[in-house]
Amino acid sequence: MENPEAIGRFSSCRGVAFEIKPHPDPFAIPPPTIAQPRGLGGSKKVWLPWGSFSKIVPSGSSIQRSMSRASSHFCDLDEDENEVDNESGDDDTLANIEEGVLGHEDEELPLPLPKAKSQHVQPAKPTKPKDSRLSVILLDQGLFTVYKRLFVVCLALNITGLVLAATGHFPYARRRAALFSIGNILALTLCRCEALLRVVFWLAVNLLGWSWVPLRLKTATTSLLQSLGGIHSGCGISSIAWLTYALVLTLKDRENTSPEIIGVASTILSLLFLSSLATFPLVRHLHHNVFERTHRFAGWSALLLLWAFIILTISYDPKTKSYSNGLGSRLIKQQEFWLTIAITITIIIPWMTVRRVPVKVSAPSGHASIIKFEGGVKGGILGRISPSPLSEWHAFGIISDGKKQHMMLAGAVGDFTKSLISNPPSHLWVRQVHFAGLPYLVNMYDRVLVVATGSGICVFLSFLLQPCSADVCVLWVAKGIEQNFGKEIKEMMSGHPKDKVIVHDTAVLGRPNVSKMSVDAARNWGAQVVIVTSNPEGSRDVVDACKASGIPAFGPIWDS
Repeated sequence: MENPEAIGRFSSCRGVAFEIKPHPDPFAIPPPTIAQPRGLGGSKKVWLPWGSFSKIVPSGSSIQRSMSRASSHFCDLDEDENEVDNESGDDDTLANIEEGVLGHEDEELPLPLPKAKSQHVQPAKPTKPKDSRLSVILLDQGLFTVYKRLFVVCLALNITGLVLAATGHFPYARRRAALFSIGNILALTLCRCEALLRVVFWLAVNLLGWSWVPLRLKTATTSLLQSLGGIHSGCGISSIAWLTYALVLTLKDRENTSPEIIGVASTILSLLFLSSLATFPLVRHLHHNVFERTHRFAGWSALLLLWAFIILTISYDPKTKSYSNGLGSRLIKQQEFWLTIAITITIIIPWMTVRRVPVKVSAPSGHASIIKFEGGVKGGILGRISPSPLSEWHAFGIISDGKKQHMMLAGAVGDFTKSLISNPPSHLWVRQVHFAGLPYLVNMYDRVLVVATGSGICVFLSFLLQPCSADVCVLWVAKGIEQNFGKEIKEMMSGHPKDKVIVHDTAVLGRPNVSKMSVDAARNWGAQVVIVTSNPEGSRDVVDACKASGIPAFGPIWDS
């Protein structure tokens, strides 16, 4: 049984990588000494403090190691004792907000420092109560986000149409209420069709990814594409409202219909209502697998019954109270038929690309695994994998040089990701059509700062490994780089210009103020926009701090 206090964590890095040649080790730090800091064993790269964080810069000496209680979470910089994480997947990603869990470590004692004579001890500041993940998701993004505005607009348009139909001012909608319900179902499926959205994101980047395009138009497009879930949700509720209205009208005129049509329509309405209940944030957040399976199988069942509903309604003759022949010629003349064809194709497309492929799984630590696949992938793309395609899917960012291989970095969050370490599979199910998310829109801008905590770095690594149309600066805050993420990931972060890659290891330098780091780094880099992948609180704080400083910023949102 899941811990109700563990307000389901999103899962962080979900990416893909490849074999690369070793580079000089910029991360090795010698044992600390108090009197005289020692060098980095001949290495010319060193961690230097910059405000509350560090930058990799050439140097001949190193700094004194600072000791602090390290984070027990891949993407969290502040973690509660005995906190239990629930594995999540599917649409909770990036959109993704991805994180993994590390075992809690004992608190390390700070090294003694010499005390100045005039030193005064500052009283400890009262700690602010930590917000729940659910409140962060639902409230702290604001009351007027693009997602919520899209939701309200969709719902308001449909409610207006319903009121006009019910009052006799929209006779077409009154006669074809079921058609409006099916139209809303088509709209919500299009908002979740990953093949279609891949094309839409590609068009956005190629049409708007020019220096002369106003930045305001680019950020508005980013907000819209990130918030399509608002249309999905709004159309879902609207489809239920229209079908309810159609069923009420049918019951009033039951003499001209059949019990079979009423029964099928009532069952479809029940399935849509059940599917909608499963998406309620509390259910979806605490019981993600329940949401995923209910949403999938209720949706499939409703689609099959929708076909039955269309065939029954078109073939039924109210005069003879029987079902007539010659259905084909009448079907192709009905709008409901063509809309249902479009819905069916939209749902089937991703399942036609499902394949079982060989994988190579390695574990750099007990807290993460690296899953390698054949084939290069463009930067900013995400993919889905599954041990059993009908039960669960998990989304991960992809790391690739765009050539022969790609990989995913999976933090040990739940049963599936932990099993990748304890019992590495030789094959996994994949959807061969990878999907585009917020990271892909980096290609739309000229200069971008990407911020990641913990295993969230995976979705941005491809921008360092292959050509990118944008100049990207990477800011990464994580605990125990090589210990937790492995030598291969560490080497991918090395060998880059000092102003392009900024790394802060919390196991060495303590917990930083990531928001301040992000603002300072964005100003120094001259970034047009900041894109962050962290836990909900971290993403919110970075986005708010950047916007307060006049810098456009985006992070994964609920149902993005």
